[in-house]
Amino acid sequence: GQVLGLAHMVMSEGLDVDLRVLVCAVENSISGGAFRPGDVLTARNGLTSEIGNTDAEGRLVLADALVAACEESPDLVIDCATLTGAGRVALGTDVAAIFANDDLVAGRLAECSAQEDDHTWRLPLFRGYKKMLDSKIADMNNIGSAPYGGAITAALYLERFISEGTKWIHVDFMAYNTASRPGRPEGGEAMGMRALFRLLKETYGTKGGK
Repeated sequence: GQVLGLAHMVMSEGLDVDLRVLVCAVENSISGGAFRPGDVLTARNGLTSEIGNTDAEGRLVLADALVAACEESPDLVIDCATLTGAGRVALGTDVAAIFANDDLVAGRLAECSAQEDDHTWRLPLFRGYKKMLDSKIADMNNIGSAPYGGAITAALYLERFISEGTKWIHVDFMAYNTASRPGRPEGGEAMGMRALFRLLKETYGTKGGK
């Protein structure tokens, strides 16, 4: 819903961008053909992942989508995902975690977040945690080896599927109001969407320069 909402805003306002939207929906279900811990899956770009946790299925699908997105050499890739519980532990339910591989883009998004009162907070792509994704049988594991830093290790995992030189923003968010408040009923919620839209509008402008 977040990505479709942002896409609707971009098209309605006529931003001067060539927009491509990929919806990578996934469900974790049990069947005779389901993957198992210890399986090794090959992604679209050839990288292999050992399945350390079958509940970390979303990042496997998102990884392939990121590879597909980068194949067209975009100026910017944005993904939004209810990816980790660790993000909620770090920032609570009302603040979206932001990861970015470009400091200028991250700084501009932080400014847009403050201007729109649309709360986001940048977390680090800390290289020291990359070793937590090591695998003896694949290029990496789909889950960190320790029960901490989960939002960071998930983002580091996804970064492996971003082409070198491509600017990337990863949003890890709750996307749900646990209780009703004025203007925010209980249920699904857009988080960081207004900030992202402002960033796109200020960066690329509108068609015709309006």
